[in-house]
Amino acid sequence: MTRIRTAVVLAGGEGLRLRPLTDDRPKVMVGVAGRPIVGWVVDWLRRNEFSKIVVGVAYKGNLVIDYLKSTVRGVDLRFSEHTVEGGTGEGFRVAIERHVQDENFLAMNGDELTDMQISQFADFHLRNRGLVTVAVSRLRSPFGVVDLNRGTITGFREKATIDRCYVSIGIYMFNRRILDLLPCAGNIETETFPKLASRGSLKAFRHEGFWGTINTMKDLQEMDRKLSTEQATKPK
Repeated sequence: MTRIRTAVVLAGGEGLRLRPLTDDRPKVMVGVAGRPIVGWVVDWLRRNEFSKIVVGVAYKGNLVIDYLKSTVRGVDLRFSEHTVEGGTGEGFRVAIERHVQDENFLAMNGDELTDMQISQFADFHLRNRGLVTVAVSRLRSPFGVVDLNRGTITGFREKATIDRCYVSIGIYMFNRRILDLLPCAGNIETETFPKLASRGSLKAFRHEGFWGTINTMKDLQEMDRKLSTEQATKPK
């Protein structure tokens, strides 16, 4: 059982690369395998025994609020409004100030899907006494990777995993002291994390399982196929 029980989820993005699907709804309300993206995220958090979920909303946030209020039971669900222009810095900052009292908690972007077991992530963060711990995974190239030997192609790997290159998967563990470093506006990925990295204060937890983010129509189609197949093969 995880010792971290509160999660902050930012669900305020416009999803410009998913237009026209997002003309009338925020990105997290786009459907994948029969339910909105945010529905999958909240279901994953509940399976990992989070008892409090704070959802930061901005663009057409009333749609997220109405959906979650009508579908989620048995968890302390809070909402925090911020501006689209304020980015993840404002989104996380005001949500934490308004609704989070815990010393350590999970924070994430609302379009990330994963099978991560939170208990291992939480234990790593607490053991290392991190200010911020970022979940990272090996880079999966969206292109075919070509192996070369003196100008000759010796191999071709479609969507290969680049073993020595890791990327952030948009899921973090925060210590409440992060509030002092969150900008009034702007994104934490460009405003806060580089400063922490330069000080050696940014920890990394390696996740070797499934994860995916939905930024484009191609991402949406691939995730829809994956989740639909998993649901169809689950024991009844």
